[in-house]
Amino acid sequence: MLRSLLFLLAAAGAAQALAQSWPAKPVRIVVAYPPGGGIDVMGRQIAEKLTAAWSQPVVVDNRPGANTIVATDAVAKSAPDGYTVLMTTDATFSINPHLYAKLPFDTQKDFIPVTMLVLLQQLLVANSNLSFSTLEELIRAAKEKPGTINYASYGSGSQPHLSGEMLKYKAGIDLVHVPYKGISLAVPAVMAGEVQLTFAGIATSTTPLKSGRIKPIAIGGAKRSPLFPDVPTFAELGYPEVETHAWFGLFLPAGSPKEAVSRIYADTKRILDEPEFRQKQLVDRGYEPIGSSPEVFYDFIKTDRENRGRAVKISGAKAE
Repeated sequence: MLRSLLFLLAAAGAAQALAQSWPAKPVRIVVAYPPGGGIDVMGRQIAEKLTAAWSQPVVVDNRPGANTIVATDAVAKSAPDGYTVLMTTDATFSINPHLYAKLPFDTQKDFIPVTMLVLLQQLLVANSNLSFSTLEELIRAAKEKPGTINYASYGSGSQPHLSGEMLKYKAGIDLVHVPYKGISLAVPAVMAGEVQLTFAGIATSTTPLKSGRIKPIAIGGAKRSPLFPDVPTFAELGYPEVETHAWFGLFLPAGSPKEAVSRIYADTKRILDEPEFRQKQLVDRGYEPIGSSPEVFYDFIKTDRENRGRAVKISGAKAE
């Protein structure tokens, strides 16, 4: 009995030492988007701070392609040891399962949600020369001349497409969808008058809004943005179903060690809670800091996936 007790104590001590030793080698954050975008910048900022905290290199590996499928598949097939982390958006887990008949991975079984980093709300913006300036006026104009108002997105099934189709459905209006090949093209198209409307993130639309080249109509979310306190939300205007949010999150392959999940979550949340980082790098750029626990993040994704499924069905969107 004494030998058994000593063995169990030694095993427990070894397990504790193993947990404390993670990470014992470099950690790779696979970002599902190209270098230079908002999610990439945030990933590199977090990687730098985690490198300092862990005394191990944390490197960013950009794997863009196929609407985040390339990066997600690579992480799904990586060793579940906690050293390969996926950083992606709601497109991967909330939208793609409804757009694609078959994916090379199971978003519900092959990953562990670690934490939602931030939530982003998009603005519905219009060309400044248009006669309407409020959602009520837009809806009235669309009903008076059906099919004459168009809106840009960055592809079938993208967030702006789903938001636009949900607005059409709930308001009973006819807007024409004009897909562009990238997020960076939609707002310039509105400024140039090629299209009248688009849904755009705060970071993307702030400069042209301040210059007066586009004007805000409404914003998603439960509350107004502190950066645009005069812009009403779709919810307060009577259209809570028009969800415009996107989010950034971290994931590990299923089967990854619990200590890795806990350590990544706790240390990332600490970074998000740093007052200077939180204000200058997140809030001032239109991000809502979240830092949710793995359990809360899991429940959020489940609801978000169901809501996006309804939006995809209404839109008729299919993978391009």
